[in-house]
Amino acid sequence: MEITVTLPDDLAAPLLPPGQEPARAVLEAIALEAYRQRRITGYQLRTLLGVPSRYELDGFLKEHQVEKYTAEDFEHDLATIRHIEEIREAERRA
Repeated sequence: MEITVTLPDDLAAPLLPPGQEPARAVLEAIALEAYRQRRITGYQLRTLLGVPSRYELDGFLKEHQVEKYTAEDFEHDLATIRHIEEIREAERRA
């Protein structure tokens, strides 16, 4: 899919990082927001941006101040662990 965005010259400078190609800046912004909102995975983000390794993606996310593991992630993981423990306990009793 090709998307064309027109920015007024007086607004383009404050919106775009210095020295970065405008198309790349827009792609990164859209992709990072989708990742933050959990609409795409880390793998999909890597693929979309052409980042060759998970390690480099971690650096990219850190550079853009994107937290990968949130309190919501912790709560989800904790609920999953508790659910697994309940299943194991039920299996032991059976």
